[in-house]
Amino acid sequence: MNIGFNEIQETIRMVRMEELDIRTITLGINLMDCAGDSQEAMRANVYNKITTSAATLTQTADDISQEYGIPIANKRISVTPCSLLLGGASKEDAIKLAETLDAAARDTGVDFIGGFSAMVHKGISKGDAVLLEALPEALSTTERVCASVSAATTKAGINMDAVSRLGHIIKRAADLSADNSGLANAKFVVFCNPVEDNPFMAGAFHGTGEADKVLNVGVSGPGVVLHALKRHPDADLGEVSDIIKRTAFKITRAGELMAREAADRLGVPFGIMDLSLAPTNAANDSVAEILEEIGLERVGTHGTIAALAMMNDAVKKGGAMASSYVGGLSGAFIPVSEDNGMIKGVQDGALSLDKLEGMTSVCSVGLDMIAVPGNVEAASLSGLIADEMAIGMINKKTTAVRVIPVPGAKEGDMIEFGGLLGRAPVMGLNPFKSDKMMQRGGRIPAPLQSLIN
Repeated sequence: MNIGFNEIQETIRMVRMEELDIRTITLGINLMDCAGDSQEAMRANVYNKITTSAATLTQTADDISQEYGIPIANKRISVTPCSLLLGGASKEDAIKLAETLDAAARDTGVDFIGGFSAMVHKGISKGDAVLLEALPEALSTTERVCASVSAATTKAGINMDAVSRLGHIIKRAADLSADNSGLANAKFVVFCNPVEDNPFMAGAFHGTGEADKVLNVGVSGPGVVLHALKRHPDADLGEVSDIIKRTAFKITRAGELMAREAADRLGVPFGIMDLSLAPTNAANDSVAEILEEIGLERVGTHGTIAALAMMNDAVKKGGAMASSYVGGLSGAFIPVSEDNGMIKGVQDGALSLDKLEGMTSVCSVGLDMIAVPGNVEAASLSGLIADEMAIGMINKKTTAVRVIPVPGAKEGDMIEFGGLLGRAPVMGLNPFKSDKMMQRGGRIPAPLQSLIN
């Protein structure tokens, strides 16, 4: 890549004044060659492959960050969906595999390891069933293991047997981590149309269509976009879109330079750049504040979905112009607990769970880091998941649910999670039941949009 001097100057400003960072570099590792004669042998192979492949990941990231002057916030690993290794295993074997992943993540110094996952959008295999049964214990007894389940796709429809079961799994994980505000579920996400090269947690896994090892990078810059818009307070909406597009171009260029350098030093292929506006609790590093700078008094009011749709589209256009390998999710995340503007919108009564659900039809992912009362019924959680799966299925896009029932908490409470996960206002669910629908089970058929061959 050829980087001009003016781009270097702009990058320095974005880092020093506007919270630009490389949010994550994620090394994807294929574990399919780790099968052994026993579960014990397989786990040993898994540990050895991960620790060998990622031995220099954190040091390489630190070196590049220091050399280029751009922070790399997180170093992560994603692995092949683990249910593929558990066809002949027991629940206890699955929990031990999660512990093996946790040990490998700790010993390589990464923040999280993703891929304790199952793809059940059309049916549940033996390995899937074992992993689902082990999920609550695996999530609550490990520190760095992240898990995901694909419960729906546009091509397959929605596996309602899995969706119904997932409400109970989330409740069980909350109960097992009650002394930590149900935080086990912060490491778990349910997907419709998941992508195989997502570098962001908790949903990252190394897809079966990927190379043996590959480096995927997520770059984020809500603060950069916000500052760019503040310099043009009277721009019309077409000009606002263009400002966001040009800003996304600059962010992507800076990120890909570092991504390719990291891949070269690690001796692995460069995969994709995921340009997702992922907020943090830092001041002015908020997706909600971008929407408010566009002209909303508070995020969640009328016009929010239109503003989010425009912003998301502009981010994708800018990223696609800057790199031939934009992938992952690429757009805007709207996690409530990690975005000060979202939190204020909830506190002020402008942003409801229903409005958030509507926003997910045009954002990159879905309902993210939503705290709900601990006494919520499992069927209500399943219904919430089903609705989000339907939005993704019909719109042919990725959607997801990362919801945290907080034991002992009630609507209106504020829960402190700490660190990157921030704090979350507890949001209430609709009080009316959806038990009977969940009990029906079966599979919601794929929509007409699936017939595209």
